[in-house]
Amino acid sequence: MKIERIELLHVAIPLVSPFRTSFGTMTTKDTFLLRVVTDAAEGWSEFAADPEPLYCSEFVGAAELVLEQHLVPRVTPEITAAEVAHRTEAIKGHKLAKAALETAILDAELRSYGMSIGTFLGATASKVPAGVSVGIKNSIPELIADVEGYLAEGYARIKLKIEPGWDLEPVRAVRERFGSDVLLQVDANTAYTPADAEHLRRLDEFDLLLMEQPLEEDDIRGHALLAQRIRTPICLDESITSAKDAATAIALDACRVINVKPARVGGYLEARRIHDVAVAHGIPVWCGGMLETGIGRGPNLALAALPGFVLPGDVSASRRYFAEDVTEPFELEDGFMHVPTGPGIGVDPIPETLRRFTTATRVLYPND
Repeated sequence: MKIERIELLHVAIPLVSPFRTSFGTMTTKDTFLLRVVTDAAEGWSEFAADPEPLYCSEFVGAAELVLEQHLVPRVTPEITAAEVAHRTEAIKGHKLAKAALETAILDAELRSYGMSIGTFLGATASKVPAGVSVGIKNSIPELIADVEGYLAEGYARIKLKIEPGWDLEPVRAVRERFGSDVLLQVDANTAYTPADAEHLRRLDEFDLLLMEQPLEEDDIRGHALLAQRIRTPICLDESITSAKDAATAIALDACRVINVKPARVGGYLEARRIHDVAVAHGIPVWCGGMLETGIGRGPNLALAALPGFVLPGDVSASRRYFAEDVTEPFELEDGFMHVPTGPGIGVDPIPETLRRFTTATRVLYPND
């Protein structure tokens, strides 16, 4: 397989409703897709971060720059997906940009073989249970209405975004309204400090599935100490950027669950390694989401079908976020999402839809 062209397509897709977390509110999925054209097939990927560096240090403008000036120039036409990490390791950080490059090449490579990414990764399920992430709302009644709607749609698990001032009361309200049978977890996106330990311990009474990333991403020791003071299992998300990070966190008893986001860890190859480390230590994992379009949602479903992904992930239906997606929509069926079985990531952009949402196009290779 020989790479002939790499294109970057900047897209802006409206969300069906604002999505608020402890670090900001999104109303549009404003990002870019990568298209890798080879002599055998073409591949697609999606950059998962946002226009501003609020969730993580990477953001759209910087990723476009580092891809154009530093990552793509290190990719030779005959490169395989397995070689991308080694070829680009001299560039510090930028894991989400590296993930986009690796995934697009992997997609093209697998399509040339006629192999699905699920088969390549080792997926063992044809469908996976779907959870839904519920952003911070303006009021408790608004939250209750949203949760009621998602449960009616059949979602297997509810995740509530929390922050100081929006934690105990919304969680209590959801538990009291929908009962103890609902799988319920919370996600703080690093919004708390170790000084909040006693406050966070009050969430134990609600029998939560887990508490996701309460402290800063670099505070592994803080999470280990917090885990000694609360009963709710701690799940690490932003703290885990590699299999090495996962092994360290597990060894320090800093978490009892891991959220694996393939974009955040550098791609699906490293995501599979994290899965393997967790399975070896008896730690359950689940697949997180970053409001992906169908281009990112398809391969995430394949990853979530690996045997160690035993908890429902943030692999919601397309309509949870988009009235119209750039691919054929993914649908929820009896609480499950079906894993794509086609070659590569198993999904393709709809040309006319993609044209309407594309705001700019740039050729990264060849650089004439």
